[in-house]
Amino acid sequence: MCVHGAMDDQSVATVRDRAAIEAAEPTAFETFFERDHAGLYGALWLITRNRHEAEEIMQDAFLRLWERWPSVAAMHDPTGYLYRTAMNVFRSRRRRAAVALRRAARLLPLDDELAAVESREAVVRALAPLTPRQRAAVVLMDVLGQTSEEAGRSLGISASTVRVLAARGRAVLKEKMGDRHDA
Repeated sequence: MCVHGAMDDQSVATVRDRAAIEAAEPTAFETFFERDHAGLYGALWLITRNRHEAEEIMQDAFLRLWERWPSVAAMHDPTGYLYRTAMNVFRSRRRRAAVALRRAARLLPLDDELAAVESREAVVRALAPLTPRQRAAVVLMDVLGQTSEEAGRSLGISASTVRVLAARGRAVLKEKMGDRHDA
């Protein structure tokens, strides 16, 4: 531009060049899209195993290239840039989904402290009528999921003794629980 607002020859040429690029862009971009969209979609489908996600990623990648089409069209390998852009979109979507999942997990209500205390007290009351050895056998096997061999090693008794103690403890619990439900 000249000082008084008139355009010099170089500015006029630049405006004409830009207009020519903009006029040619749709045709060149459409050709590029028609040539490369099926291959990109197929690659994205193999990666995502989801037709809709592959289509969305493909659309986002092509949109990003369209926004920069003059510089992309001048690249040595615009198809390679398309695939790289699509992979970046894919990774960004995965990261955002992971962040959203972590945020949602933090928003989930924590276990109610009072309910946890009440549950613990209910378990202690239920186990109270058992002998200490029966209680230990039931807790080790039924609560902690140990085998009778593991529980026997922990208690310093044989596996068969643990099974007998656990069976007797369960019978007492069943009897006590039955009394509560009958009352």
